[in-house]
Amino acid sequence: MENALLVGLSRQVTLERQLDVVANNIANVNTAGYKADRSLFEEYLTSGAHEDNFVGRDRRVSYVQDRATFRDFTQGPVEQTKNPLDIAINGDGLLAVQTAGGERYTRDGNLQINNTGQLVTVAGNQVLGTSGPIVFQPTDHDINISPDGTVTVLEGASRTDSIRGKLRLVSFADAQSLLKQGGNLFAAGGSAPQQDLKSTVQQGFVEKSNVNAVAEMSRMMEVMRTYTHISTLMQQQNDLQKTAIEKLADVPA
Repeated sequence: MENALLVGLSRQVTLERQLDVVANNIANVNTAGYKADRSLFEEYLTSGAHEDNFVGRDRRVSYVQDRATFRDFTQGPVEQTKNPLDIAINGDGLLAVQTAGGERYTRDGNLQINNTGQLVTVAGNQVLGTSGPIVFQPTDHDINISPDGTVTVLEGASRTDSIRGKLRLVSFADAQSLLKQGGNLFAAGGSAPQQDLKSTVQQGFVEKSNVNAVAEMSRMMEVMRTYTHISTLMQQQNDLQKTAIEKLADVPA
């Protein structure tokens, strides 16, 4: 009887953590370049009794354990914005950006120019090129970003393209080692960034979140329903235990 309560409790704990993951995905359904999180679960078996005063072998009890959370790096849908500073990355590449905490990586292609002419993200982080930050001149216009990430402009009345830099796209041998840092940023985990020569850039487009809102809402309702069912089962087990104790204590006069 105690085992049923403990197994139910272990499942409720994992459901609570799964609900946190699902809720975070739903909250970022409109975040450009966001990658959804997924939960992994496994069976955990307790060891049987092993003291000398136990006869035979106890049956092992199976609990639920949340093993890990992993990121779904499948590409999200691409939406056209016609903004020349917006880019969508086709492939596994990530943009390298400079933050107050060091170099970070993102798929968010909503870019803009700050008051000092630097190419930055919406959060104000410098977008890094292969030779450092990309900086524009006050007279630059007709910004063009080629598929390989090269940024060119027309300067003043000139009709000749001037290069302002090349976006630094990186990838990782083990993308699951990346650590989420908040603000739609990743930090390098166990693997070092490598130059990505396969990914391409689409100017005037932005990659949307790869979260399927309908699927996540359905998953949230399923988690909440399961949690409620287990709570009911645990209450029934508790009532059964209480009744059994009362009957055992009811000694005939």
